[in-house]
Amino acid sequence: MANLTSLNSLERETYVRAKGHFERGEIEPALDDFSKLLESRENFADVHYMVGILLEQQGNLDSACESLRKALQLNPRYAEALLALSSILERTGRTGDYKKARELSERAADASHVAGSGVNTITHAKLANLQAALGDAYAEVGELREAIDAYRKALDRCPDFHDIRHRLGVVLREAALPHQASLEFKRVLRGNPDMTDSRVQLGLTYYSLGRSQEAALQWEDAAAAEPERSDIRLYQRLLADVADQTKQGGSVVR
Repeated sequence: MANLTSLNSLERETYVRAKGHFERGEIEPALDDFSKLLESRENFADVHYMVGILLEQQGNLDSACESLRKALQLNPRYAEALLALSSILERTGRTGDYKKARELSERAADASHVAGSGVNTITHAKLANLQAALGDAYAEVGELREAIDAYRKALDRCPDFHDIRHRLGVVLREAALPHQASLEFKRVLRGNPDMTDSRVQLGLTYYSLGRSQEAALQWEDAAAAEPERSDIRLYQRLLADVADQTKQGGSVVR
């Protein structure tokens, strides 16, 4: 589930509206709203999954596969996306696709049960997402310690759900635990270097610790990956202003 607390009010409204369309089977309006959301927020696995399902329903199988692969890049054990992609590849009939579909199915089957547990992976993923949704609810009302606990429980079930770990990092920093937050963001980026939002948040965390040079490096990489993002440019201007004040002998907090 997308972290609604990280969205601005317009993005949150768009997400809720799009998901409502999705659940009612309203393909075109759902795709329109999800497309708007993805212009500024690309790192939500469930959004890419829902877009993939909608595109499959339209018969646009190649684009559906692309969206599902993006969901799996963010959450490699996203069981529903694994199975959906396998099903589509079986239908394409292209050379190599059937073999890939078999591999995806076998991969899902091999991981169908977590060691020491009778609960299968699909159930673990659903429970992790429910636990993360509880974390979102706690975070939205400012109950940060409870949110941290909920996100950690979700990650105990599915440790490679990068989007949930990203949300944990944000809440850790908001709870005045920036060192722990930086470790979580770095873990996300080790698993998925393309998570630009996590790179931006790692830069903010470094900045909050007074490590401006490291913040600048993270934001440079983020800007190179997504040069159109205005928030990254804002943070870079902030650093430039601080540097100017320092040269002029002004009072600088960091």
